[in-house]
Amino acid sequence: MSFTLEDKIRIAFKLDELGVDYIEGGWPYSHPKDLEFFRGMKEYNLSRAKLAAFGNTRRKYTRPKDDESLNAIVKADVPVAVIFGKSWMLHVREVLGVTWEENLAMIAESVEYLRGHGMEVIYDAKHFYQRFQEDTEMTLASIEATWRAGARVIVLADTNGGTPPHEACRITAEV
Repeated sequence: MSFTLEDKIRIAFKLDELGVDYIEGGWPYSHPKDLEFFRGMKEYNLSRAKLAAFGNTRRKYTRPKDDESLNAIVKADVPVAVIFGKSWMLHVREVLGVTWEENLAMIAESVEYLRGHGMEVIYDAKHFYQRFQEDTEMTLASIEATWRAGARVIVLADTNGGTPPHEACRITAEV
């Protein structure tokens, strides 16, 4: 589904009217139209909701200040950044091609960089529940590193939707 800029602005106001706290307006690095939305929203004031720009943690072996995706979030000029990172060693190894330690550095440095630009950071721990069941200690270490770096909201994501509700409840309570 593709919305026009005007559609997105109308939807943002409806969400604000409904009492939604955060409106994730899109991924400015991957979708230039999303950057237009953030620029367009500068002409308006929301009564409650905070606008958030979405993106990923820094690329491997790249300093945050040199990462195009993180800088696109900063250029969106919104109060909140929502970034996702890897919680599952399978993805750290196979998708990112880095060590667990480098993954934790990617997460923490990205949060610190965005916080350094005055942004509130929400961290989306992709595949959290799948990873938690394989290695609880390492998974908790990933969200602890995120918290210590300054993220104040951490999303425990069931990215594939395969965690039964009773397991999600148990794991969330444990965390």
